[in-house]
Amino acid sequence: MEYDIINRFKFLTKISKSLEEELSALITIKNIDKGDNFIYSGQYPKNLAYVKNGLFRDYYTNQDGKEVTKWFYAEKSILISYNAVLKNRESYFTIQALENSIIETLNYHMLVDLFDKQLSYRNEILIAELQNALIQKEEREYELLMFDAEHRYKLLLQRFPNLDKRVKQNIIASYLGIAPESLSRIKKTLILT
Repeated sequence: MEYDIINRFKFLTKISKSLEEELSALITIKNIDKGDNFIYSGQYPKNLAYVKNGLFRDYYTNQDGKEVTKWFYAEKSILISYNAVLKNRESYFTIQALENSIIETLNYHMLVDLFDKQLSYRNEILIAELQNALIQKEEREYELLMFDAEHRYKLLLQRFPNLDKRVKQNIIASYLGIAPESLSRIKKTLILT
């Protein structure tokens, strides 16, 4: 069976047939129902996943019980709580399916051990994935600090076309850091302009 996550790795570097077979043995395909979680806040996760089909978000729950969406993950995204997996600690956030989804999942440490057999794979693939995560984090911070909610909403729709049709408005509002009523006003303003 051919796995999409292996194709992603092959895009980053040439992978031998034997390594591809060893990787295939580590991968499990899972269906995740809308509303179910891949990782829970407080869990000590070990796995990462590749989104074959569907949509996810990761979110924090603050002291008042309010959910704050950190990011959205559509098809071809990697799901992982890097801090938790790398430090063997509990995850700060939850990764939740926003649609019925299909993921390819594998144990991060087994993947690293496999890549360690041939250091070039680890350097090329894992560093590229970590760089992508760092770029995403930096862009999110920049947007939050530099732009108003209307501009952040426009950027969100550029990054995730049709997201507003796939996700409840309160979740989008939590990503933008505003109340749902404020998002309604922004949408009305954009329709009028």
